[in-house]
Amino acid sequence: MNALYYGDNLTVLRRYIPDESVDLIYLDPPFNSNRNYNVLFKDESNRDSVAQLAAFKDTWHWDRTAQATYAELVTDVSNVKVSAVIETLRQVLGASQMMAYLVMMTARLIALHRVLKRTGSLYLHCDPTASHYLRIVLDAIFGAENFRNEIVWKRTSAHNAARRWGDVHDVIFFYTKSDQFTWNKVTQGYDPHYVQSEYRHEDARGRYCLSDLTGAGKTQGDSAVVWRGYDPSAVGRHWSVPKDLIAAIIAPEQAEQLSTAQKLDLLAEHGYLHFPSKSRRRDRAGFPRYKRYLSDGIPIQSVITDIPPLNAHARERLGYPTQKPIALLERIIQASSQPNDVVLDPFCGCGTAVVAAQKLGRQWIGIDITHLAISLIKSRLSEMFPELGDIKTIGEPVDVAGARDLAQADRHQFQWWALSLVKARPVQGKHGADQGVDGVINFFDDNSGRSKRILVQVKSGEVSAATVRELRGALEREGAQMALLITLEPPTAAMYREAAAAGEYQHAFADERYPRLQILTIEALIERGARPHMPPPFGTFKQAARETPRLTDQAPLI
Repeated sequence: MNALYYGDNLTVLRRYIPDESVDLIYLDPPFNSNRNYNVLFKDESNRDSVAQLAAFKDTWHWDRTAQATYAELVTDVSNVKVSAVIETLRQVLGASQMMAYLVMMTARLIALHRVLKRTGSLYLHCDPTASHYLRIVLDAIFGAENFRNEIVWKRTSAHNAARRWGDVHDVIFFYTKSDQFTWNKVTQGYDPHYVQSEYRHEDARGRYCLSDLTGAGKTQGDSAVVWRGYDPSAVGRHWSVPKDLIAAIIAPEQAEQLSTAQKLDLLAEHGYLHFPSKSRRRDRAGFPRYKRYLSDGIPIQSVITDIPPLNAHARERLGYPTQKPIALLERIIQASSQPNDVVLDPFCGCGTAVVAAQKLGRQWIGIDITHLAISLIKSRLSEMFPELGDIKTIGEPVDVAGARDLAQADRHQFQWWALSLVKARPVQGKHGADQGVDGVINFFDDNSGRSKRILVQVKSGEVSAATVRELRGALEREGAQMALLITLEPPTAAMYREAAAAGEYQHAFADERYPRLQILTIEALIERGARPHMPPPFGTFKQAARETPRLTDQAPLI
């Protein structure tokens, strides 16, 4: 099952992913929360708004694709609620980029609902500028009754926002496909100050605090029973016995058969209750309380403050702008899936959900629309889990004909894909002049701690000796050690002569020389398995730390 897919996730979902085959979906779709959300409501005729929203270029514009998707949604008789919601939102928002975003997201959420098992869950990670609209869409697709939580993740400690409250959180919506869904008890650690102030008691089981056995308000029936002389109704309360604690003592199916009084007897028998002075029996403070042990941890809460964002020096940080902490994805995966379940991330970016799934013994599917993301994920997985071997990737070219198709469809995607073949990192600022450099490979050959560079240029069109001369010029100008030219078209003899004239590079330690400028064709790379003759090792992105899959499902308390 483990596989990466390159392409539009809507197309991939419809073409490759069967109905009800996925146990857990996590998605963190692209959205530019750093922009003023009011800009999103301007009509597409406003050129300024288009310029300010470069992050949505070619994706979230109200164009023919958005219009066609809108028409498909509002005429779909199988999704009457969705049709009504989308049509109403169009009346409110008009032909705006926000509406284009919602239309594209709705089509994808419908497809995700189809592939999710009946016992499955979906977590949608979004920002506050669009979360209220997405919640309406999710209610229409999944049913409002299947909304479980709005989770708030504090993603930064402070944010200096002009004339408004600082934006320090993201929103994660938790929905299930039905009321029969996978749920595991996952705990988190306590704040040390809270431990000192609240966990003041200790017995043979360890430190504990005292918690209520009653809930607010009077009720009728079993939960209002008078037990051992304690009448919860007399103090305006009712018995609220912790189900998890009962299930930990006896089998869950047996626990369901017990009355409230029997459950209370069970807790008392096993030493889980504390009885205050009998003189205060008519006072709520005189009621028995149960012992909550420090070792039990806190059940995960809907406000996440104990998982910090990735700072610039974080060990797992790879430089991807929207990268999320692995701990955040681990918590979600632990709570809503079992070992060997299938986890799907349709906007997988740098692959944190995929990595967390692999680490926790789940199967996974990752989809992304850029070869840059796919190559980063493959590199990350290979470095963290070398036992995986070759990673199955669907949608990438497998021959020269496929490479030509990609080059004709999108030159930048072809360039990123070609760079991934030699594990080169794309240079920044690709929308401007590249001055003969598309990527770079770093390597080390001495004890200075400073990396050396191999410049990489990718050409999908015609090439000549002048192309090589330009790359030689970039090599000298940039002060790099070596250069590599990747071509789709066959090089000429004059090009090889020009490359040879660049001379050789002598490795500082190894008794070996390397061509200072090399030429490799796409055909040689993908059909004959050729590789650049370069100092080992050479790599792409910041290296990910190697991981060992966890033997137990529960993460350590933080």
